[in-house]
Amino acid sequence: MRAAVLGSPIAHSLSPVIHRAGYLAAGLTGWEYTAHEVDADALPGFVGGLDTSWRGLSLTMPLKEVAGALATTVDAVATRSGAVNTLVRRADAGWDATNTDVVGVIEALRPHLPDRVARALVLGSGATARSAVLALAELGITTLTVRARDTAKAADLLSWALGLDIGIRNGSVADLGPWVSTRDDVVVSTLPATAAEAVAATVPAAHHGILLDVGYDGWPTPPARAAAAAGMTVVSGLDMLVHQAAEQFRLFTGHDAPVAEMAAAGRAALATGASCPERVCSTV
Repeated sequence: MRAAVLGSPIAHSLSPVIHRAGYLAAGLTGWEYTAHEVDADALPGFVGGLDTSWRGLSLTMPLKEVAGALATTVDAVATRSGAVNTLVRRADAGWDATNTDVVGVIEALRPHLPDRVARALVLGSGATARSAVLALAELGITTLTVRARDTAKAADLLSWALGLDIGIRNGSVADLGPWVSTRDDVVVSTLPATAAEAVAATVPAAHHGILLDVGYDGWPTPPARAAAAAGMTVVSGLDMLVHQAAEQFRLFTGHDAPVAEMAAAGRAALATGASCPERVCSTV
C-alpha cells in the first residue's frame, strides 16, 4: 500500500519521516510513504495517474485550496475551512477529502491550555489560519484578533469566522505592526519565515499566554524564541504536524496511530537536520 505527501516546495517536509515511523511501530510492513514535488497545475494529472495501491495523500501548500475539486466527497470540516490537506482512497477508487489540520491544532494546544480560554490572536490569513480558527473555536475561544500583512484578507478571515456560528462573537483586525496586546490566551502563528522575523521583534516583554507556531523548519523559529523570552508557553509546529499526521495515518491504514513513536521520529529528524530523505522524494 502506498501514501505520500504532495506540495511545492516539499524537500523540507517531515511527513515521510513521521508516517514511516508509524508504519514501522505498527508493524505495517507492506506500506510505504513518499514525498513528491507537485504544484497546483500538476496535481490533477498526478492524482489521476495513481492506481488503487495508493491509499492516501497528504497535501501541503499550494494544494490545500484546490484539492477538493478532485474529490468525490468533501467532508464538513474541509468544506467549512475551505482547505483540504488529506485525500483518502474510496472503495470505488475515488477520493474522500478532509482536513486534519484542525485536529492537529486542537491536539497540539489542548495539553497546555488552562480550564478556560476566551481570547486568541491568529497571525496570518491563509488556509492554515482558517483551520486554526476552527480549532480555536472548538477549544472555547470567543474573541478573535487576526493580524496579517494584507489587512483585507485578515478582514475576510474575521468576517468568515464571525459568520460561521462557531462561538466566536467578537473580533478585530490589524496589520503586522507592533504586537502590543498581552491579553491573548492563545496565539497561533501561521506566518512564513520572512514575516515571522518581523513579528518576533515586537513580542511584548511580559506575556503569559500560549504560542503555537505552525512552523517547525529551523526550530525554534524567531517568534518561538521571542515568545519564550517573554514568558509564554511555546508549542512547536511539530506537535501540530504529528497530530494531524496521526489522524491521516488512521484514515489511510484503518489502524490507530502510534503517536509517541511518530513524534519521537519527528524530533530526531529535527535534531539532525534531516527532513525528506532523497530516496523518498521526487519531482513531478
